[in-house]
Amino acid sequence: MATLYWKFAVFVIVMCCVLAAVVGVLVHILVGRQIESQARSAALTELDSVADAYVAGEPLGRNAAVNPADLPASLRAMALRDERGTQLADHKGRPAMWAVAPADGKALAIHVDYTQQAAALRGLDRAIIGSSALAIALTLIVGLLAVSRITRRLRHTAQVARRISTGDLDARVDDPCVLRPEYAQDEAAAVAAALDAMAATLQAKLHSEQRFTADVAHELRTPLTGLRVAAELLPPGRPTEMVQDRIRTMGRLTEDLLEISRLDAEVEQADIDVHQLGPLAERAVLATGLEAEVRIKRDTRVETDQRRLQRVLGNLVSNAHKHGRLPVVLTVEGQVITVRDHGDGYPGYLLDHGPQRFRSQSSSGKKTGHGLGLTIAIGQAQILGAALRFSNAPDGGAVAELALPAEPGVAASPANIPGNS
Repeated sequence: MATLYWKFAVFVIVMCCVLAAVVGVLVHILVGRQIESQARSAALTELDSVADAYVAGEPLGRNAAVNPADLPASLRAMALRDERGTQLADHKGRPAMWAVAPADGKALAIHVDYTQQAAALRGLDRAIIGSSALAIALTLIVGLLAVSRITRRLRHTAQVARRISTGDLDARVDDPCVLRPEYAQDEAAAVAAALDAMAATLQAKLHSEQRFTADVAHELRTPLTGLRVAAELLPPGRPTEMVQDRIRTMGRLTEDLLEISRLDAEVEQADIDVHQLGPLAERAVLATGLEAEVRIKRDTRVETDQRRLQRVLGNLVSNAHKHGRLPVVLTVEGQVITVRDHGDGYPGYLLDHGPQRFRSQSSSGKKTGHGLGLTIAIGQAQILGAALRFSNAPDGGAVAELALPAEPGVAASPANIPGNS
């Protein structure tokens, strides 16, 4: 697809060529008619002198003759009809203006050399072509210089928009033309100003939501602690167990909200150390208390934060149990960990846009949770410098693939590159 820059270049060239062709043709026609008219008048004037000499019996001159052999047939016919006329034709291979008059039933004709006029007209055509080419080149250069400035500003605006779309709400265009009154009608400046205003508004709303989430989570901690203590004083029984279970669920939700607020604030830092990945994955599964098969196809050492990695894997395994079906399989192959269940797979919105907090829905349409587990997993994976991707297996089931950065010097080893053995 051609860019605006090259579309403008093609447009300028086409329009200049059309304009130059129209002007050139008009000038050629007007000047050609003027030169031809002057030549016809000169030929008729000379024809009058020759006619007088013919009547007087004087010599006709070297450019005049009666019934010349190369006289154009149309002029010969005019003379036979007792008419006078002129015509531009050739004489001995050279352009000439012919003039004819009747003379005793014959054609009295003269020819005036037209070589200089034809050469002048060709010179005019060359001058028109040369000046048109020069004008097109100058117009194209000036136009491209002007449009390149606009396209640079638009490209910069597009780059800032892409940064904003990836979550960098601090990105701004900061077009200097926005603050200058003389550029009030500048479209590129208007787009830049609108994008900056949109980013500022989104950033303010996001910060407000983040503060609200953190405040709610902090405020819930105190009453939840009281509820937990009060629940422990209740007499044993099924109602007490139900109350305690709900309190634990609210406690986990509160901790998840606090964790998300810390991730949103981008204040978290990983405690990096070198770990053997296989045993680390096994401990993460054991910590969940859930059933999952761990397959270590090829182990390796990685630089990672053990606590955060266990949090990611624990959330992925818990999500597989909650929304999928057994068996849940965790596979370690090099620095790539895959968690797969055998349920209905991830819903379409998650595959297209990623996990969304407070939106947890199975592919069958049933609401099944608050949707914070995968959101936290992605946030923690980003802190680890890992890539977390979601897909559905061809034969059914959701697949989460976590690609960790390997320990420097180990990743380059053939034994630790996926696909080698």
